[in-house]
Amino acid sequence: MKNLSLYTEGNSFVHNIDPINKILYIITVIAVAVIIPNKMSALACIVVSFILIAFAKVFKKVIPLINFSLLILISIVIIQGLFFQENKNVAFTLGKVNFYKEGLSHAILICFRVINILCAFAILILTTKPSDLIEELVKKGLSPKIGYVLSSVLQIIPQMTSTMGTIMDAQKSRGMETEGKLIVRLKAFFPLIGPVVMNSLIATRERAMALEVRGFSSNGKKSFLNERIYPKFNGLFRICMILMIAAAVVWRVAL
Repeated sequence: MKNLSLYTEGNSFVHNIDPINKILYIITVIAVAVIIPNKMSALACIVVSFILIAFAKVFKKVIPLINFSLLILISIVIIQGLFFQENKNVAFTLGKVNFYKEGLSHAILICFRVINILCAFAILILTTKPSDLIEELVKKGLSPKIGYVLSSVLQIIPQMTSTMGTIMDAQKSRGMETEGKLIVRLKAFFPLIGPVVMNSLIATRERAMALEVRGFSSNGKKSFLNERIYPKFNGLFRICMILMIAAAVVWRVAL
């Protein structure tokens, strides 16, 4: 069965961090980069994320995420370098177009913050099973119905991708051309998209029926099949995150 999430199996200490603590880590690195509004704070958060990613051995899966955002990052550099409101000093000229130091400096700060957010979320997504994340949130008081919606959102794209691959293989076996020139792919698109949508609707209905049979709508106290025990260092990790935010606030107030 194909994997329906971006989770990468592993047993590193990053994988063993409580999902709630990983969410706290995301909040912490974003908050620190905003509270201390300079490039070094954002860069320091990126370095910490890269270290965690390296320990989790998921670095290869983070690179495509960053590459996907390159177009946005380049556009930020161009727009800020040309049109930032505080532009005064010319950094360099391309033809008749001037790029300014102030705009480029501000663009680098924005790019660092974007990469910081991507890396922080990558740690959560790549090292946490969606089911574990939702289960921990429900244990903390989140409504099971909202938890189910979140779980469905996390799985819908990988699930539809898996379904599309299965249907495409079936259509190929019947002689349909699905590869080649753009016009050939466009002709194959509509015969493929119909079964994918119908399959998703049927799967949603079957899942809803299965949940009702298992008493999903019951008002009684819910129990959990898997009671995962996380290592003791999770408490220290949580304290470190809180101290990082506190230190950033103190630094900003004292500035």
